[in-house]
Amino acid sequence: MQNHLTDRELLEALAGEVELELHRHIERADGWQPHDYVPFDDGRNFGFLGGSDWEPEQSELSEIAKLALTVSVLIADNLPSYHREIGKYLRTGAWWRWVGRWTAEENRHEIMLRNYLMVTRAVDPVDLERQRMAHMTNGFRRPALHLLDVLATCAFEEAASAVRHRNIAALQENPMVTAMAERIAIDDELQAEFFAHLVDAAFAHAPDQAMRAIADRVAAFEVPRVTLPDGRTSDELLAEAGIYDPARQPELVFGPLLRRWNVFERTDLGEAGEQARAELESLRAEAAA
Repeated sequence: MQNHLTDRELLEALAGEVELELHRHIERADGWQPHDYVPFDDGRNFGFLGGSDWEPEQSELSEIAKLALTVSVLIADNLPSYHREIGKYLRTGAWWRWVGRWTAEENRHEIMLRNYLMVTRAVDPVDLERQRMAHMTNGFRRPALHLLDVLATCAFEEAASAVRHRNIAALQENPMVTAMAERIAIDDELQAEFFAHLVDAAFAHAPDQAMRAIADRVAAFEVPRVTLPDGRTSDELLAEAGIYDPARQPELVFGPLLRRWNVFERTDLGEAGEQARAELESLRAEAAA
Protein backbone atom coordinates (compact mmCIF):
# COMPACT_ATOMS: atom_id res chain seq x y z
CA MET A 1 0.00 0.00 0.00
CA GLN A 2 1.33 3.42 -0.97
CA ASN A 3 1.87 6.23 1.51
CA HIS A 4 -0.40 9.19 0.91
CA LEU A 5 1.64 12.39 0.58
CA THR A 6 0.29 15.76 1.59
CA ASP A 7 0.51 18.72 -0.75
CA ARG A 8 3.29 20.18 1.39
CA GLU A 9 5.26 16.93 1.16
CA LEU A 10 4.79 16.88 -2.62
CA LEU A 11 5.87 20.52 -2.92
CA GLU A 12 9.07 19.62 -1.10
CA ALA A 13 9.62 16.35 -2.97
CA LEU A 14 9.29 18.03 -6.38
CA ALA A 15 11.12 21.28 -5.57
CA GLY A 16 14.39 20.11 -7.13
CA GLU A 17 12.63 19.20 -10.38
CA VAL A 18 10.94 22.60 -10.43
CA GLU A 19 14.29 24.37 -10.08
CA LEU A 20 15.84 22.37 -12.94
CA GLU A 21 12.80 22.74 -15.19
CA LEU A 22 12.58 26.46 -14.55
CA HIS A 23 16.15 26.99 -15.78
CA ARG A 24 15.57 24.75 -18.80
CA HIS A 25 12.34 26.52 -19.61
CA ILE A 26 13.88 30.00 -19.51
CA GLU A 27 16.70 28.90 -21.83
CA ARG A 28 14.20 27.58 -24.35
CA ALA A 29 11.49 30.26 -24.07
CA ASP A 30 13.63 33.41 -24.18
CA GLY A 31 14.65 35.17 -27.38
CA TRP A 32 11.60 37.07 -28.61
CA GLN A 33 10.08 40.47 -27.92
CA PRO A 34 6.39 41.37 -28.17
CA HIS A 35 7.06 44.75 -29.81
CA ASP A 36 8.74 43.02 -32.76
CA TYR A 37 5.36 41.67 -33.87
CA VAL A 38 3.52 45.02 -33.92
CA PRO A 39 3.62 47.13 -37.14
CA PHE A 40 3.79 50.49 -35.38
CA ASP A 41 4.12 52.35 -38.69
CA ASP A 42 0.49 51.42 -39.37
CA GLY A 43 -0.74 53.25 -36.25
CA ARG A 44 -2.41 56.63 -35.94
CA ASN A 45 -4.24 58.59 -33.28
CA PHE A 46 -7.86 58.00 -32.35
CA GLY A 47 -10.36 60.84 -32.02
CA PHE A 48 -9.45 61.75 -28.44
CA LEU A 49 -6.05 62.96 -29.67
CA GLY A 50 -7.36 64.60 -32.81
CA GLY A 51 -7.24 61.60 -35.08
CA SER A 52 -10.09 59.45 -36.35
CA ASP A 53 -12.04 56.90 -34.39
CA TRP A 54 -12.48 53.30 -35.47
CA GLU A 55 -14.77 52.38 -38.35
CA PRO A 56 -15.59 48.77 -39.36
CA GLU A 57 -14.08 49.15 -42.82
CA GLN A 58 -10.67 49.81 -41.25
CA SER A 59 -10.36 46.16 -40.21
CA GLU A 60 -8.63 43.86 -42.66
CA LEU A 61 -9.19 40.67 -40.66
CA SER A 62 -11.81 38.02 -41.27
CA GLU A 63 -14.59 37.59 -38.73
CA ILE A 64 -13.06 34.28 -37.62
CA ALA A 65 -9.65 35.85 -37.02
CA LYS A 66 -11.18 38.80 -35.13
CA LEU A 67 -13.12 36.42 -32.89
CA ALA A 68 -10.14 34.15 -32.25
CA LEU A 69 -7.75 37.00 -31.41
CA THR A 70 -10.33 38.78 -29.26
CA VAL A 71 -10.83 35.61 -27.21
CA SER A 72 -7.05 35.24 -26.84
CA VAL A 73 -6.74 38.83 -25.61
CA LEU A 74 -9.58 38.51 -23.12
CA ILE A 75 -8.31 35.23 -21.67
CA ALA A 76 -4.73 36.53 -21.43
CA ASP A 77 -5.88 39.86 -20.01
CA ASN A 78 -7.70 38.09 -17.17
CA LEU A 79 -4.24 37.19 -15.92
CA PRO A 80 -4.73 38.53 -12.37
CA SER A 81 -7.39 35.87 -11.77
CA TYR A 82 -5.26 33.07 -13.20
CA HIS A 83 -2.18 34.30 -11.33
CA ARG A 84 -4.14 34.25 -8.07
CA GLU A 85 -5.55 30.79 -8.70
CA ILE A 86 -2.24 29.14 -9.52
CA GLY A 87 -0.21 31.22 -7.07
CA LYS A 88 -2.20 30.26 -3.99
CA TYR A 89 -0.97 26.66 -4.35
CA LEU A 90 2.67 27.41 -5.19
CA ARG A 91 3.86 30.10 -2.80
CA THR A 92 7.26 28.70 -1.98
CA GLY A 93 10.79 28.67 -3.38
CA ALA A 94 11.26 27.69 -7.01
CA TRP A 95 7.53 27.08 -7.35
CA TRP A 96 6.83 30.76 -6.69
CA ARG A 97 9.55 31.84 -9.14
CA TRP A 98 7.88 29.66 -11.76
CA VAL A 99 4.54 31.37 -11.07
CA GLY A 100 6.24 34.72 -11.70
CA ARG A 101 7.80 33.49 -14.92
CA TRP A 102 4.57 31.93 -16.19
CA THR A 103 2.67 35.14 -15.39
CA ALA A 104 5.20 37.29 -17.25
CA GLU A 105 4.97 35.06 -20.32
CA GLU A 106 1.18 35.16 -20.38
CA ASN A 107 1.31 38.94 -19.97
CA ARG A 108 3.56 39.44 -22.97
CA HIS A 109 1.15 37.42 -25.11
CA GLU A 110 -1.59 39.88 -24.16
CA ILE A 111 0.66 42.90 -24.74
CA MET A 112 1.59 41.69 -28.22
CA LEU A 113 -1.95 40.81 -29.28
CA ARG A 114 -3.67 43.90 -27.91
CA ASN A 115 -1.05 46.25 -29.35
CA TYR A 116 -1.40 44.57 -32.73
CA LEU A 117 -5.20 44.86 -32.68
CA MET A 118 -5.07 48.55 -31.69
CA VAL A 119 -2.32 49.62 -34.08
CA THR A 120 -3.86 47.86 -37.08
CA ARG A 121 -7.44 48.83 -36.07
CA ALA A 122 -8.38 45.19 -36.52
CA VAL A 123 -11.24 45.34 -33.98
CA ASP A 124 -13.44 47.98 -32.40
CA PRO A 125 -11.29 49.26 -29.48
CA VAL A 126 -14.30 50.48 -27.51
CA ASP A 127 -16.08 47.16 -27.80
CA LEU A 128 -12.91 45.27 -26.87
CA GLU A 129 -12.40 47.45 -23.80
CA ARG A 130 -16.00 46.94 -22.68
CA GLN A 131 -15.63 43.18 -23.07
CA ARG A 132 -12.31 43.29 -21.21
CA MET A 133 -13.81 45.19 -18.30
CA ALA A 134 -16.78 42.82 -18.05
CA HIS A 135 -14.63 39.69 -18.35
CA MET A 136 -12.14 40.80 -15.70
CA THR A 137 -14.90 41.98 -13.38
CA ASN A 138 -16.44 38.51 -13.49
CA GLY A 139 -13.00 37.04 -12.90
CA PHE A 140 -12.12 33.36 -12.72
CA ARG A 141 -12.05 30.93 -9.85
CA ARG A 142 -11.22 27.23 -9.64
CA PRO A 143 -12.72 24.79 -7.18
CA ALA A 144 -10.37 23.76 -4.38
CA LEU A 145 -7.73 21.41 -5.78
CA HIS A 146 -4.76 19.42 -4.55
CA LEU A 147 -1.31 20.09 -5.97
CA LEU A 148 -1.30 17.24 -8.48
CA ASP A 149 -4.73 18.29 -9.73
CA VAL A 150 -3.36 21.79 -10.33
CA LEU A 151 -0.38 20.46 -12.27
CA ALA A 152 -2.49 18.15 -14.44
CA THR A 153 -5.06 20.88 -15.10
CA CYS A 154 -2.39 23.35 -16.15
CA ALA A 155 -0.75 20.80 -18.44
CA PHE A 156 -4.08 20.21 -20.17
CA GLU A 157 -4.93 23.92 -20.34
CA GLU A 158 -1.63 24.87 -21.92
CA ALA A 159 -1.86 22.00 -24.39
CA ALA A 160 -5.38 23.13 -25.32
CA SER A 161 -4.22 26.72 -25.76
CA ALA A 162 -1.43 25.51 -28.05
CA VAL A 163 -3.99 23.67 -30.20
CA ARG A 164 -6.13 26.82 -30.39
CA HIS A 165 -3.23 29.00 -31.48
CA ARG A 166 -1.89 26.46 -33.96
CA ASN A 167 -5.32 26.54 -35.59
CA ILE A 168 -5.35 30.34 -35.61
CA ALA A 169 -1.99 30.20 -37.39
CA ALA A 170 -3.43 27.68 -39.87
CA LEU A 171 -5.98 30.29 -40.99
CA GLN A 172 -3.10 32.02 -42.80
CA GLU A 173 -4.90 35.32 -42.17
CA ASN A 174 -1.78 37.36 -42.84
CA PRO A 175 1.93 36.81 -42.13
CA MET A 176 1.90 38.74 -38.84
CA VAL A 177 -1.17 37.05 -37.34
CA THR A 178 0.31 33.71 -38.34
CA ALA A 179 3.64 34.58 -36.73
CA MET A 180 1.99 35.79 -33.50
CA ALA A 181 -0.19 32.70 -33.20
CA GLU A 182 2.75 30.38 -33.85
CA ARG A 183 4.85 32.23 -31.27
CA ILE A 184 2.15 31.90 -28.62
CA ALA A 185 1.65 28.23 -29.50
CA ILE A 186 5.37 27.58 -28.98
CA ASP A 187 5.21 29.20 -25.54
CA ASP A 188 2.06 27.24 -24.68
CA GLU A 189 3.76 23.99 -25.64
CA LEU A 190 6.81 24.83 -23.51
CA GLN A 191 4.56 25.67 -20.56
CA ALA A 192 2.61 22.44 -21.05
CA GLU A 193 5.93 20.59 -21.07
CA PHE A 194 6.88 22.18 -17.74
CA PHE A 195 3.68 21.07 -16.02
CA ALA A 196 3.69 17.68 -17.71
CA HIS A 197 7.23 16.99 -16.54
CA LEU A 198 6.20 17.62 -12.94
CA VAL A 199 3.23 15.26 -13.25
CA ASP A 200 5.66 12.68 -14.66
CA ALA A 201 8.00 13.24 -11.73
CA ALA A 202 5.11 12.91 -9.27
CA PHE A 203 4.57 9.30 -10.35
CA ALA A 204 7.92 8.43 -8.74
CA HIS A 205 6.63 9.68 -5.38
CA ALA A 206 2.89 9.03 -5.41
CA PRO A 207 1.73 7.03 -8.46
CA ASP A 208 -1.80 6.41 -7.21
CA GLN A 209 -2.31 10.07 -6.35
CA ALA A 210 -0.93 11.15 -9.73
CA MET A 211 -3.26 8.77 -11.58
CA ARG A 212 -6.22 9.92 -9.49
CA ALA A 213 -5.46 13.56 -10.30
CA ILE A 214 -5.17 12.85 -14.03
CA ALA A 215 -8.46 10.91 -14.13
CA ASP A 216 -10.32 13.59 -12.20
CA ARG A 217 -8.95 16.44 -14.32
CA VAL A 218 -9.75 14.71 -17.61
CA ALA A 219 -13.31 14.10 -16.44
CA ALA A 220 -13.80 17.71 -15.30
CA PHE A 221 -11.76 19.53 -17.95
CA GLU A 222 -13.11 22.73 -19.47
CA VAL A 223 -11.20 25.35 -21.40
CA PRO A 224 -11.38 28.96 -20.22
CA ARG A 225 -14.32 30.62 -21.96
CA VAL A 226 -15.50 34.13 -22.66
CA THR A 227 -19.16 35.17 -22.77
CA LEU A 228 -19.63 37.45 -25.75
CA PRO A 229 -22.04 40.41 -25.99
CA ASP A 230 -24.65 38.36 -27.89
CA GLY A 231 -24.79 35.83 -25.05
CA ARG A 232 -22.96 33.05 -26.83
CA THR A 233 -19.75 31.63 -25.42
CA SER A 234 -16.37 31.62 -27.08
CA ASP A 235 -16.11 27.83 -27.04
CA GLU A 236 -19.31 27.52 -29.10
CA LEU A 237 -18.09 29.94 -31.75
CA LEU A 238 -14.51 28.68 -31.85
CA ALA A 239 -15.80 25.13 -32.33
CA GLU A 240 -18.02 26.26 -35.20
CA ALA A 241 -15.03 28.03 -36.77
CA GLY A 242 -12.76 25.00 -36.43
CA ILE A 243 -10.37 26.86 -34.11
CA TYR A 244 -11.00 24.74 -31.03
CA ASP A 245 -13.49 21.90 -30.79
CA PRO A 246 -13.95 20.32 -27.33
CA ALA A 247 -15.07 17.12 -29.06
CA ARG A 248 -11.47 16.66 -30.22
CA GLN A 249 -9.91 17.09 -26.78
CA PRO A 250 -9.40 13.34 -26.24
CA GLU A 251 -7.39 13.19 -29.45
CA LEU A 252 -5.51 16.49 -29.42
CA VAL A 253 -5.17 17.44 -25.74
CA PHE A 254 -5.51 14.39 -23.49
CA GLY A 255 -4.08 11.71 -25.79
CA PRO A 256 -0.54 13.09 -26.19
CA LEU A 257 -0.18 13.73 -22.45
CA LEU A 258 -1.63 10.38 -21.40
CA ARG A 259 0.86 8.68 -23.71
CA ARG A 260 3.67 10.81 -22.38
CA TRP A 261 2.79 9.74 -18.81
CA ASN A 262 2.56 6.10 -19.92
CA VAL A 263 -0.85 6.00 -18.27
CA PHE A 264 -2.17 2.77 -19.74
CA GLU A 265 1.05 0.74 -19.48
CA ARG A 266 2.26 1.61 -15.97
CA THR A 267 3.03 -1.21 -13.54
CA ASP A 268 3.54 0.87 -10.38
CA LEU A 269 -0.10 1.38 -9.36
CA GLY A 270 -1.93 0.23 -6.30
CA GLU A 271 -5.66 -0.40 -5.98
CA ALA A 272 -6.60 3.30 -5.98
CA GLY A 273 -4.43 4.00 -9.00
CA GLU A 274 -5.90 1.05 -10.90
CA GLN A 275 -9.39 2.37 -10.18
CA ALA A 276 -8.45 5.79 -11.53
CA ARG A 277 -6.91 4.20 -14.62
CA ALA A 278 -10.08 2.17 -15.20
CA GLU A 279 -12.03 5.42 -15.20
CA LEU A 280 -9.67 6.85 -17.80
CA GLU A 281 -10.10 3.72 -19.91
CA SER A 282 -13.85 4.23 -19.74
CA LEU A 283 -13.55 7.88 -20.75
CA ARG A 284 -11.28 6.90 -23.64
CA ALA A 285 -13.79 4.30 -24.83
CA GLU A 286 -16.64 6.83 -24.65
CA ALA A 287 -14.66 9.33 -26.71
CA ALA A 288 -13.88 6.70 -29.34
CA ALA A 289 -17.48 5.51 -29.63
